[in-house]
Amino acid sequence: MRIGEIAALVGVTARAIRHYHHIGLLPEPGRRANGYRAYSVRDAVVLARIRRLTELGLGLDEVRDALADDAGRELTEVLIELDADLARQEDEIRERRRRLARLLDEPVSAEETVSPALAELLGTAPATGSPIAAKDREHLVLLDTAGFGSEVYAALRPLAEDPAVHALYERLDALDLAPVDDPRIAPLAADLAAAVPDEVLAEIPSDGPAMTGFGQALLDDYAPAQAEVVRRVIAALTARVAGRGTG
Repeated sequence: MRIGEIAALVGVTARAIRHYHHIGLLPEPGRRANGYRAYSVRDAVVLARIRRLTELGLGLDEVRDALADDAGRELTEVLIELDADLARQEDEIRERRRRLARLLDEPVSAEETVSPALAELLGTAPATGSPIAAKDREHLVLLDTAGFGSEVYAALRPLAEDPAVHALYERLDALDLAPVDDPRIAPLAADLAAAVPDEVLAEIPSDGPAMTGFGQALLDDYAPAQAEVVRRVIAALTARVAGRGTG
């Protein structure tokens, strides 16, 4: 196969293939007498693997490591794995189309676009006019798009149903215009951290809820005093998670 043929077969651009050659991700094939590259079925399999891994969100360095693990494997074994990957992808597409069809049959609301596990959690929480409660729901919907685990939603259900949580939301709402040294911050942060069930922490990695760029963006979504409360809650939960391995 020539480069245009393998590109069309796998569903990538010839430019992408040349880039993979340039960075050493896809070995250069041999060339015919006329100077054109001659791609084999094995090249197509490797290229399809690269495409699949990048679609899953892996960086090119991670793809390189995954391909190294494939080295020496039989072509049939790699093809079977690729077929299984495609089958999983088909299942995901089928589920997305099912949810889309349901949305098209009735009025659309934001919560109808989330996973069933999160929809169930949001459905158990009593209605409230708290701005912070509404913000928390928005954040959960956002995290849901990143594949937040259904186990976490299940663990959060008792918390969502707890009437005492509404009082905590009201206290956090009251800090909307407060300074970052407001004396209400420390006790509220302690009460919020204490309200988080151990079952939720059990779903958090042992290195704790890292404050990534995404986490910082969430903090920036709060008023300064409220953000300070959330920051202290995260610190307290991180300490609790770390204590699991020493307790």
